[in-house]
Amino acid sequence: MPLMPRHLGDFSLTTRVLPITGLALVVGAAGAGAACLLLRLIGLITNVVFYQRVSTALVAPGAARHSAALILLSPVAGGLIVGLMARFGSEKIRGHGMPEAIEAILVGGSRIQPRVALLKPASAAISIGSGGPFGAEGPIIMTGGAVGSILAQALKLSADERKTLLVAGAASGMAATFNAPLASVLLAVELLLFEWRPRSLIPVGAAVSMSVVCRGWLLGTAPIFPVTDLVHPGPAATTLALLPGLTGGLLAIGATGLVYLAEDAFKKLPVHWMWWPALGGAIVGVGGLFEPRALGVGYDVIDQLLTGRAALSLVLGILVVKTLIWSLSLGSGTSGGVLAPVFMIGGALGALEGDLLPHVFPGFWAMAGLAAVVGGVMRSPLTGIVFTLELTHAWNDLTPLLVASVSAYLLSALLLKRSVLTEKVARRGLHLTREYSTDPLETFFAREVMTTDPAVLDADDLLSRHPRTLVYADQTLREVANTFAVHDTTRALVVDRGDPERLLGLVELTHLLHARRKDHHEEHHRQRHLTLRTRELRINPDTVDPDTV
Repeated sequence: MPLMPRHLGDFSLTTRVLPITGLALVVGAAGAGAACLLLRLIGLITNVVFYQRVSTALVAPGAARHSAALILLSPVAGGLIVGLMARFGSEKIRGHGMPEAIEAILVGGSRIQPRVALLKPASAAISIGSGGPFGAEGPIIMTGGAVGSILAQALKLSADERKTLLVAGAASGMAATFNAPLASVLLAVELLLFEWRPRSLIPVGAAVSMSVVCRGWLLGTAPIFPVTDLVHPGPAATTLALLPGLTGGLLAIGATGLVYLAEDAFKKLPVHWMWWPALGGAIVGVGGLFEPRALGVGYDVIDQLLTGRAALSLVLGILVVKTLIWSLSLGSGTSGGVLAPVFMIGGALGALEGDLLPHVFPGFWAMAGLAAVVGGVMRSPLTGIVFTLELTHAWNDLTPLLVASVSAYLLSALLLKRSVLTEKVARRGLHLTREYSTDPLETFFAREVMTTDPAVLDADDLLSRHPRTLVYADQTLREVANTFAVHDTTRALVVDRGDPERLLGLVELTHLLHARRKDHHEEHHRQRHLTLRTRELRINPDTVDPDTV
């Protein structure tokens, strides 16, 4: 009786990745359009609320003097509208976007409701346009992700393919917002994809590329915060980048703690959560009375910080007021992103320390602080580095930014259990790991662990076994494990790929533990392989010429 394998497990790049990549190009263009519309909507609401004019230009709420009543009450009104939209529209619009996208991927099969694609940007524009100290990137991640998810739901696709299109939409929206393609792809890998594989990276890269091309037509191609008067930082500046790195890590830990301290405090209030964003808006309004420039998305302030044009009073005001109102109001569950505020807070920290550190060029230390706080708050050090470089085009600063971002990440990883993004996911009862490594099951083949014991491979036993699940000898243990899962079995016959009728052995579930034991051994077993040994040199003075010793 011929033996034919029931599961081959071969991956086809042509039949699976290329069609999804074609869809991702469409999603990328849509993500750029959504980002442009969101920025215009934020500009429109900001102009109407603070300047009583109709314009879509992106302006800062605090760029002119306003009455105390307007500064105090506008964020409250905006928060009240957001609360109503969340209660009677969709609760999914609450929060800063990225945790909601992560949750949709982890437990929702990468399915996002179509109404979220409309309500999320609208609520974020109202929140930010009325003075909320948030960024546009979180909402656009959720909106772009919803665009990709909706397209995927309309087609017959797998959950992994839906995830790819969801992340493609999220990353394309991010890329269009900040004109930062590489950082957006890194953010997708570090936060959303939970893998680094061709099946997802290629479509996401294609979507981001299309998004940036479309952004050039819609918003231009110049860097968002161009830095001029660049010089190459020397070894001293690179070493001193540890200071903004370590202090940025501490600031990231403190800000993250404040966010969830505020969230816990709001949960104890004897009022419905619908009212929380309005209460958070009151905190924003009070902060705005002290530092109006802390209101809104703050791109103008970030530009001043990164180009060395911010006065000390503005630096101090942003560092204190922005950190407090952003952290405390974000805990209210309103709609808004974390990235732009983190840019501003990190830039302010670096600018403040720059007054004490050697001058390199205007904005250098602000850039180091920005990269550090992003690396610490979001636990995405590579994203922090590349974002800073793409925002400013200060490519010479790679090494000091690496020092700052990684040192902040080190402190955050040592002292903080989870990031500001993953803590929210964990509080919803979900487990999320951010440590990616090679699956040990990928490092062994079936032929290396199978048994060839004749007593086990009795011919009569093989013929009576039903159903017979077969695997190839050169399949990895991960493919074998997938075969076990698909066919609900714990054993399979191993055959030769060149001659499928040739039985080579039997692999069982317990054999898969060999890879895990090997991985555990390599992680925990310590052994010295090279040692330095000294030998005593004995010389006989009667037989050795002293001139040759």
